[in-house]
Amino acid sequence: MLKQRLLTAAILVPLVVWGILRLPTEYLALVLALFILQGAWEWTAFMKMTSAAKRGLYIVVVAAGLAGSWFMLRDETSNWMALPVLSLFWWLLAIAFVLQFPKSVSRWSSSVAQVVIGLIVLIPTWLAVVALHESGEQGPMLVMYLLSLIWVADSGAYFSGRAWGKRKLAPAVSPGKSWEGVGGGAVLSLAYAVGAAQVLELPGNQWPLFVVLSLVTVLFSVLGDLTESMFKRHAGIKDSGTLLPGHGGVLDRIDSVTAAAPVFVVGYWLGGFSGTPLV
Repeated sequence: MLKQRLLTAAILVPLVVWGILRLPTEYLALVLALFILQGAWEWTAFMKMTSAAKRGLYIVVVAAGLAGSWFMLRDETSNWMALPVLSLFWWLLAIAFVLQFPKSVSRWSSSVAQVVIGLIVLIPTWLAVVALHESGEQGPMLVMYLLSLIWVADSGAYFSGRAWGKRKLAPAVSPGKSWEGVGGGAVLSLAYAVGAAQVLELPGNQWPLFVVLSLVTVLFSVLGDLTESMFKRHAGIKDSGTLLPGHGGVLDRIDSVTAAAPVFVVGYWLGGFSGTPLV
């Protein structure tokens, strides 16, 4: 399993980095859409949907949402930011659902609720990443920063959790995660954010807010991970899929991003960093 994970990462990570830094936004948006549609297919497993026709219909609905989001992004008169903002309301609700699991199941487990939640999770994630990529000359670097920030936080959480983890973060959802792990990830990500602020050449009056935004983004990335774990536990499945050998499915790889991306983009927009509005 470890060998598979390392091999998949060795192939996938360079491709992701190259795509973000080299592809025009239009092509990157298409590639990301394919991953989101695979994620939509995996999401239907959370709903225990077995009919191929129904699962295919859900993918069509998500694809239509992505297409509509793209046209909103290209229309200067549209308020496309409303979608990432809307997703934040879901993530705030998710905090309570995760903490109260399994008692909270009745509040989100209906088919209709999970259909809507899937749309709110998947489409704003795609839109946030694409908008950030197109936000200016530093757009691709900002997307790389967002993803690498999550990777750094995950690494810090893993090693600090193994070394000092005692107090369980959400034992009913993910028994392996600890408060000590979250703390270690937060400390490492703070240091990383300070360094990134210098690399991005943010003015002195902006980088402290940028660091705070990065920390909030990391905390929400943990929530994204826990939320997907909650859905998988309710559905009785270990991995969301088998597309990525050793890593599970697409949702297993982007669960943190689904919460982190909208938070970062909304915060970046509201903060007016570098005086450059998004798109």
